[in-house]
Amino acid sequence: MLKDISFTAKQGEVTALVGASGSGKTTLSRLAARFWDIEKGKITVGGEDISKIDPETLMSVYSIVFQDVTLFNNTVRENIRIGKKDASDEEIYAAARLANCDEFVLKLPNDYDTVIGENGSKLSGGERQRLSIARAFLKDSHIILLDEASASLDVENETAIQSAISRLIEQKTVIVIAHRMRTVMGADKIVVLSDGVVKECGTPDELLKQNGVFANMVRTQTESESWMI
Repeated sequence: MLKDISFTAKQGEVTALVGASGSGKTTLSRLAARFWDIEKGKITVGGEDISKIDPETLMSVYSIVFQDVTLFNNTVRENIRIGKKDASDEEIYAAARLANCDEFVLKLPNDYDTVIGENGSKLSGGERQRLSIARAFLKDSHIILLDEASASLDVENETAIQSAISRLIEQKTVIVIAHRMRTVMGADKIVVLSDGVVKECGTPDELLKQNGVFANMVRTQTESESWMI
């Protein structure tokens, strides 16, 4: 349960949500897009209460790239086109190139006309996520909600996804659920969550100097990455 949460994700900046599993990161991101309604308080976009915005209008403001990608038993082309229903083939190809999809799509039996199976069952996890990023490029919304969840992928897929994400978030307002501490060092603001409350909030440098929860998370993850068997 979230309690007394208050922060601002400023226009054109990257705001990272960090914290242990169950701290409220995913809940916050879903509430921001109004997947769920809040019981108390207010969430605003551009100063307007999102509970008073038509859901379809609100969703047009967001591009969403979450770990749990939803794909359909259709072609690669049509799965990307969901980002913009009236998109031309040229726009789809451009979005796919930006998302580093070309390198695997062109190897498929019918490239962009290949049917990918129910929820993309014929693709790997990294390939499915890259299609999700291509949709976001095609949609070109002002606000990006991003679950930075490439930690479980192989190095090749992780590199392709991280480079695609770097291009995607340029000059956008970004809220990112961060799993790897090294990926948030370039964020403009970090919101540290624990048990549904904001424990710390500030720039990476400010939080490291505080030597509190965030600094401890960085130390712990750095140490664990150096472990060997």
